[in-house]
Amino acid sequence: METRITKLLGIEYPIIQGGMAWVAEYHLAAAVSEAGGLGLIGAASAPAQIVRQQIREAKKLTDKPVGVNIMLLNPNAEEVAKLIVEEDVKVVTTGAGNPGKYMELWKNAGVKVFPVVASVAMARMMERAGADAVVAEGTEAGGHIGESTTMSLLPQVADAVSIPVIGAGGIADGRGFAAAMMLGAEAVQMGTIFATAKESIVHDSYKQKIFAAKDIDSEVTGRSTGHPVRSLRNKMTREYLKMEEEGASFEELEYLTLGSLRKAVIDGDVVNGTIMAGQIAGLIKEEKSCSEIIQEIMSQAEKLLKL
Repeated sequence: METRITKLLGIEYPIIQGGMAWVAEYHLAAAVSEAGGLGLIGAASAPAQIVRQQIREAKKLTDKPVGVNIMLLNPNAEEVAKLIVEEDVKVVTTGAGNPGKYMELWKNAGVKVFPVVASVAMARMMERAGADAVVAEGTEAGGHIGESTTMSLLPQVADAVSIPVIGAGGIADGRGFAAAMMLGAEAVQMGTIFATAKESIVHDSYKQKIFAAKDIDSEVTGRSTGHPVRSLRNKMTREYLKMEEEGASFEELEYLTLGSLRKAVIDGDVVNGTIMAGQIAGLIKEEKSCSEIIQEIMSQAEKLLKL
């Protein structure tokens, strides 16, 4: 399936794997790229040297493009932004801030820039700043979220900008893919389903929580702080929401979640850790390889879109 995104990146399928902190490391990113999509390494708050190693390891596993997701609030963001150019990374997605200050550096080096946006205003701002595409991510997504749903956000962003739009949030099969395309997307970005892939280093306990999830099992913490995060319900989320209700300070809430994502992803502590996952988790029932995930989605979508 050819779109402006596949042409821009030189990939076979318009499918991008989300740049999830702790989850999106080089094994997963390389497997998605090798399967014809675009894999992303999530820089999160990692030191630049770790991100450099991840990029180099991914390149040993695939000669296809692999991108990097940068959280702009990361204290190491500036160093990571520079090494993107040094390591000849083809594409960057950005979150948690405005990538404007790095745009000239990246554009001069031929790096494609895809900021994640949660509003039409932000999409327009990113287009003016020189973004090559935007990722319109709805509130159904796992992790850090905005308020608009994918269904309402995506067509409004597609109408507002002339650059390609990537749909994200609540997509995990060919039906979601086809719906996103009908709403104006030229690619989709998916996180939760790739977190459960065979090539994902995520602890099996975390994957099993996703497989067992029902449609109502995710909830949002952090609305009171202005940093809402969607994850699966557990002891930690209940405690967080109770503290929020009681008026706990931002610092107290941050302390509660310190290292909690790593706890769940790496150690498999699904009681006290943060199990970031989207509302679509209830649709995902078994572990598959990245290639199987992509092939099944494309096969179903092509039938629905009658290509």
